[in-house]
Amino acid sequence: MSMASISRSEGSPVTGIGWMVAAGLCFVGMTVLIKAVGSALPTAQTALLRFALGLPFLLPMLPALRRVRLAPRHWRLLGLRAVLHSLGVGLWFFAITRIPLGDVTAINYLNPIWVTLGAALLMGESLPPRRLAAVGVAFLGALIVLRPGLREIDPGHVAMLGTAVLIASGYLVVKRLSNELPAEVIVAMLSLMVPLGLLPFALPVWQTPELMVLVQLCLAAGLGTSGHYAMTRAFAAAPLTVTQPVTFLQLVWAVLIGAILFGEPIDPYTVLGGGIIMGAVMFITWREARARRGLTAATPDAMALNRQASGPDARGSSRD
Repeated sequence: MSMASISRSEGSPVTGIGWMVAAGLCFVGMTVLIKAVGSALPTAQTALLRFALGLPFLLPMLPALRRVRLAPRHWRLLGLRAVLHSLGVGLWFFAITRIPLGDVTAINYLNPIWVTLGAALLMGESLPPRRLAAVGVAFLGALIVLRPGLREIDPGHVAMLGTAVLIASGYLVVKRLSNELPAEVIVAMLSLMVPLGLLPFALPVWQTPELMVLVQLCLAAGLGTSGHYAMTRAFAAAPLTVTQPVTFLQLVWAVLIGAILFGEPIDPYTVLGGGIIMGAVMFITWREARARRGLTAATPDAMALNRQASGPDARGSSRD
């Protein structure tokens, strides 16, 4: 196969969808393994071991870490993100042991919604009426999943809502850092700092883990890292408007696996609510992509390129 054909394959929507499907399977597999560990270890210790056992995957990132020079401001932001992520991960691990996998996955879809709200409230980004309506629809979907007043709300549901807020807050910090630091440095520092953030919670309740538990958590760490890699490849291969809908499959797989492996009843309200949240996220993603295309087309450089492409020397290479 020629280099040109490889490049076209890697940049095709089908390739992006394939990578996103692989990412979803990895993330669901990681969640299943963590749920399988269950109450064998305290929640904080399980979370700590999952991140600590994933540290060997950072070896390829060490050259980037050695080259970077972090300013005090970077340390503050990286530390803030680590605290937010540590608390969010701790609540997420607690929720997994308490509520069905479908509920965990559906509520987790709220992350982009909280990011959208946080960016508007804290960073001054615009929140047009249509996007605000989509946010409202997403919260309606969350209410359908939770059904307050119609069923008992488990502490795991509350923990999962807290996870969505904390992880989204961490993403907002990353948004500030992403223009100043390489992605490898941000990921590596998070992976190094989160175990330190979890250590004070894990040490007081520490128990000696069994070998099988360690094996399961090693596999979970590998699947988590592989999932992030596959997701990165998906984003590089295709637009978000193509790959984002595929993430809904995670909810389908989580509901089916929860029923088959853990005897969790299939709740149609969870699927419906998760679908509504996912639909709102897809709409926001589509509007964001459309706004970016309009902004690019409106820049002087882009307009000059368009004029040049439509001139007498054009070779028919201009694209929409």
